[in-house]
Amino acid sequence: MEKTDKAEFVYEYTRRRREFGRQTLFEDRNAELSVSIPSNPSMYKHYILRNPVNVSVENTKSMSEHWVNSVRAEYTSSGVNHVEGGWPKDININDPEATQRYRRKIEKDDAYIHAVMHLGHSMEHNILQNNAVDMYQIYYSELPSIPPVERSSCHTVNVYREPGANRRPIRSLSWQQDGARLATAHADICFTRNSRNLQLSYIWDIENANAPELTITPPQPLLDLQYNPRDQHILVGGLMNGQVGCWDMRRGGEVIALCPPHVAHRELTRNVLFINSKTGAEFFSASPDGVVKWWDTRNMSEPTDFMIIDPVKTNNDTQSVENALGISALEYEPTIPTRFMIGTETGLVVGGNRKGKTPLEKLPSKYEAHLGPVYSLQRNPTFLKNFLTVGDWTARVWSEDCRESSILWTHSHRTKLTDGAWNPIRFSLMLVSQWDGCLSCWDLLRRRTAPVVTAQLCDEPLLRVRPHEGGLLVACGSSKGTVYLAELSENLGTADKNDKQLLTHILERENKRERILEARLRELRLKMRQERDVGHPDGDSAPTDKDLEEAANEYSLMVQQLQEQQNNQDLG
Repeated sequence: MEKTDKAEFVYEYTRRRREFGRQTLFEDRNAELSVSIPSNPSMYKHYILRNPVNVSVENTKSMSEHWVNSVRAEYTSSGVNHVEGGWPKDININDPEATQRYRRKIEKDDAYIHAVMHLGHSMEHNILQNNAVDMYQIYYSELPSIPPVERSSCHTVNVYREPGANRRPIRSLSWQQDGARLATAHADICFTRNSRNLQLSYIWDIENANAPELTITPPQPLLDLQYNPRDQHILVGGLMNGQVGCWDMRRGGEVIALCPPHVAHRELTRNVLFINSKTGAEFFSASPDGVVKWWDTRNMSEPTDFMIIDPVKTNNDTQSVENALGISALEYEPTIPTRFMIGTETGLVVGGNRKGKTPLEKLPSKYEAHLGPVYSLQRNPTFLKNFLTVGDWTARVWSEDCRESSILWTHSHRTKLTDGAWNPIRFSLMLVSQWDGCLSCWDLLRRRTAPVVTAQLCDEPLLRVRPHEGGLLVACGSSKGTVYLAELSENLGTADKNDKQLLTHILERENKRERILEARLRELRLKMRQERDVGHPDGDSAPTDKDLEEAANEYSLMVQQLQEQQNNQDLG
């Protein structure tokens, strides 16, 4: 021991370095008795019993901890944005001709060829290593899925039920321009008994679900009821007997103008829509009789114009009501005043032009959309060349440039789809109502294989869906006369700044893909036609209908001659 200047005692000891860190060897052995000291009973009288007894037992060895401050090493991370390099200072890299001349000069050098050959071996080694790695292997598949960052939701905020016990299906929904009121048209097409109580339709204040604000009393049940986009007090509707009428909320629920029966549609009026006009009083209607008629609310004595929906193949063909296609859906975009689109009961979507002179100009385009009736038809509010159709068990997105097939479509649902609409604010969102009472929300920017949200609003079928102009509220009408007002989450009702550009890329890419497929299909058809023509040369062409008819007449004439000869022989 030695005493330091600071009056501290220090004990120093030394140990060889080779004795540090020796490997600890363990082995399994049986228990061994090292020492056994028996107790001595004679010593008991020298001790007394101690109670209580506090004993501290240590079952582990005492360990010490030591900290050493090592030399601190500082590291920095730096990167280089290598855009263009390897050029001499006298070469302007922005001049393509100068760089091309210098590149040709270097490629002619012998050293360049040797350098490329020398680098080829190392590059080949790296390529072979990459080929040995399965680039399609799915890693971390066993980990649980992480919940999405965005929480998409849809929930019911209010319910509007038809007054009375006899509740009829909802055939139409229409929002007022300011979004404070909702017009609902009720009609039961299968119920034929003429009852005044079964002809009412209603206008609801969305803040009051206890009773409708106004009751519409038409002479026949209404199948469609639409607000005037310019005058929020005027409504037009289509009746079950084919007539169209006009209502003014300021005058009550009675009709103020009604077309005569002899100028009305031959079938029930299924669709009415206002058009873009200077007066704001013109609208047009459609019916399963295959005729579209234009009206003016100031004079409902006769239609101002009409068009028969009979697609013809040549300019010489004439349109007729007997061959007209029944109309099940109607679409109009105010920014294209003279154009409109209709969906038919046979699954066709036909584009119409009111200013056309010939039948081909009146109905210039045709799309084979669905196997059954087209229940819904609507253009995208931002991309007017693309439109949504709903029919049978699928919803499809079409482009006017592709007539052979749709560019996007949903999978075939187990239940029938009844209606569909675009969200006016979130223009990539499709709202589709289903027969099982679900409202499905399809966002083309987030996921195209399945809806982002499916909300079970009720147990009865949903027949109509109409989104609010604000984008967050959606009105859905059921088969039992009930309107469910649903609210979408913030991410489903608002649009980001990049959404328009992203959706443009998606639609253009799908449109290009479909046009390539259409061109390939035309090539195959042309090839099959040429092969068929080669198989039947000019000298031995395939028989036509005229040839078959002449052969049949010639055969009949020969049979008649043989019969006459046989009769003459029998008489002789």
